[in-house]
Amino acid sequence: MKPVISIGAQDFTYIRSHHYFYIDKTSFIKEWWEYGDAVTLLTRPRRFGKTLNLSMMEAFFSNQIAGRGEMFEGLSIWNEEAYRRLQGTWPVLFLSFAGMKGDTYETAREGIVQIIIDIYAKYRFLMDGNALNEQEKEYFDFIKPDMSDAVASMSLHRLAICMNRYYGKKVLIFLDEYDTPLQEAYVYGYWEKLVSFIRSLFNCTFKTNPYMERGLMTGITRISKESIFSDISNLEVVTTTSEKYETAFGFTEEEVAGALEQFGMSEFLEKVRYWYNGFRFGNRRDIYNPWSITKYLDGKKFSTYWMNTSSNKLVGRLIREGTPDIKIAMEDLLAGKEITTMLDEEIVFDQLDESNEAIWSLLLASGYLKVDSIAENEEEEELYQLSLTNFEVKREFRKMIRKWFKNTSVRYNDFIKALLADDIDYMNQYMNQISLQTFSSFDTGRKPSEDAEPERFYHGFVLGLMVDLAGQYRITSNRESGLGRYDVVMEPLNRQGQAVVMEFKIFNPIKEKDLNETVENALQQIEDKKYDTELMARGVAKENIRHYGFAFEGKKILIG
Repeated sequence: MKPVISIGAQDFTYIRSHHYFYIDKTSFIKEWWEYGDAVTLLTRPRRFGKTLNLSMMEAFFSNQIAGRGEMFEGLSIWNEEAYRRLQGTWPVLFLSFAGMKGDTYETAREGIVQIIIDIYAKYRFLMDGNALNEQEKEYFDFIKPDMSDAVASMSLHRLAICMNRYYGKKVLIFLDEYDTPLQEAYVYGYWEKLVSFIRSLFNCTFKTNPYMERGLMTGITRISKESIFSDISNLEVVTTTSEKYETAFGFTEEEVAGALEQFGMSEFLEKVRYWYNGFRFGNRRDIYNPWSITKYLDGKKFSTYWMNTSSNKLVGRLIREGTPDIKIAMEDLLAGKEITTMLDEEIVFDQLDESNEAIWSLLLASGYLKVDSIAENEEEEELYQLSLTNFEVKREFRKMIRKWFKNTSVRYNDFIKALLADDIDYMNQYMNQISLQTFSSFDTGRKPSEDAEPERFYHGFVLGLMVDLAGQYRITSNRESGLGRYDVVMEPLNRQGQAVVMEFKIFNPIKEKDLNETVENALQQIEDKKYDTELMARGVAKENIRHYGFAFEGKKILIG
């Protein structure tokens, strides 16, 4: 009989008690316990079972779930007598920041405070009897919506004291998705304020807390030590490139093959591999996203499940507003190529607007990119070869790029049709409308759009071309041909089709009288620099190559 899949269920006890589909990850319990690290920060992309695994850890260790060994019967951890005796013997504090998404600091802080209030309510029974003194009991009354930062920072520390008094044992502290509110803080511009609050909370909870036996945090990113972990010297960080816990999160190829067999779908393994395989943790290159696999098993349809699970605001913003180099690299990635870069897995959010390396590090941590290989340069610095993780990720990036133009009053594919039909009048009409509506999305955000260089705009525009003309054209930008570097080349995959070369120029009032002259200079540059050379070398006839000059003056554009 096929197991039933409970879509979205992340509570271990609920899944096991209802006998829903579950792939055994209980070896993580033993692995984590035997490493003995004081505080572990374990990063994995979204929907990789972080919440379910922490729920499993709570169900195994918590003395509030003692005597429920039947939940683990048939799972690997239950094969060892020592661990059967360990189940349900520790006081556990389990919190999750997964739902902490707010567009203001006040909203984010209020959400975290409410989590603290809720967990105090859960353990209010600690005040029964004589285990706590009067001062410790009175502290429960300080935990309220208008509590000060000082009280909030010490709250989990003080609760650990009370649990230690009550149970006579130190506390295990589990925190899920620690970085969700921090990513939101960066996106909405209140990073510094929230970092200060969370740094103090984490320091009191995980560093200066003699009542904690061990701590375990999960998240997507490894946020820089200087930002929030500066005082936590006992932190063991495990990222996607670490060899620890390689198979504890995500499904392996063997597990996916077994699941397909359970559901009578083994013949689709090769296509499942093409769509969803590609994540790499440590030395394991055969990791699948659990959400995509369970959704596929449930619906029996290939689709982009994983990247639809939550907002891609941060990733979209970093690519859309990124430098031309970022967009050129995205062109290569979407074309199935690798990029080579140095990486620092410690994400410094303050540098995301300025550092390409920081952006690639974030995309790797978030699961959009995978490491194909690592080499060293002459200075013995590590260089990472990165590519898009799998077909599902590639499909979703294309959808993301389309959305950049979706909210304009004119349809992007109408411009494509005009371009292919050589309808310059409509091309001009469209580009002037879309530049007014979207130009500010592609500049740096630190100066008026009228003064911004157009490179960010037109490279975003090129990515849009790549998406809508995939299968018909090979589109590249800022590459060498002839005697210089062209701006955009559209090479038809059908050699009988029309090729296009585009040159973008900013109006220079000192040298040019108007945009018409700027257009003429752009067209002349295409001729002088022999930008047709690469196209003709690849078999495109000279008469099948069209030239366009794009002239920019602020948000005004003229095409000729």
